Amino acid sequence: MNIQQIRNATIIVEFAGIKFLIDPYLAEKGTYPPIPNSVRQDQNNPLVELPISIDKIIEGIDAVIVTHTHPDHWDEKAVEVLPKNLKIFVQNEKDATRIQDAGFNNIEILQEDTVFEGISLVKTKGEHGRGEILKLAGDVCGVVFKHNKEKTLYVAGDTVWYKGVQEVIRTHKPEVIVVNAGANQFHEGGLLVMGKEDVYEVSKAAPDAKIICVHMEAVNHWTLSREELKGFASEQGISSNVLVPDDGTAYRF
Repeated sequence: MNIQQIRNATIIVEFAGIKFLIDPYLAEKGTYPPIPNSVRQDQNNPLVELPISIDKIIEGIDAVIVTHTHPDHWDEKAVEVLPKNLKIFVQNEKDATRIQDAGFNNIEILQEDTVFEGISLVKTKGEHGRGEILKLAGDVCGVVFKHNKEKTLYVAGDTVWYKGVQEVIRTHKPEVIVVNAGANQFHEGGLLVMGKEDVYEVSKAAPDAKIICVHMEAVNHWTLSREELKGFASEQGISSNVLVPDDGTAYRF
């Protein structure tokens, strides 16, 4: 497999000969207003430009996976530029309706036994925060990719560490894990995605897996920098397994 970090949670996964675009957030730097009630209210989103052109990003894509439709995972630019007949996987009927209303006509709701081009796609649960904030954050999902010619991949999506993530790791034993690890949050309510302690818990649960940390430094409410996470991983002795890519970086497993 090949995994390329694009920006925020947007990644390209080439798996068993099929090319997936996950959580496309494709607007130019500064297109959208800042997420309210959080830091950096003087900075519009996205905070950084795409590392490669949109044409290059969508070239050869076989399917899109939208883990949820928050605007930093499925934005107006994605609606504009993606072919309307492109295969799009979503987590539930609500998201399917929203994307269908935008003109897309090849939408499938992920299940725990979805198969696409011979690849097993297992929808996993996630919790987009802890406590009361969950009511506002809404539903999210992750995906486990399986194929007999590939290592098992777990893309966790917008979730904090909790027993559900632990159960996915225990059940599927992924060898590669992608986590959203910018410690994004509002002024109140705690983390919405993983912070450094959450990443450490993932590493303890999957000590032999490579963990790729994305969703960093791209939207104004991030609070964990790449450099801080790298330093923490080094202090904990897990830096060989915790990968913190710059935008545009690709890995082959």
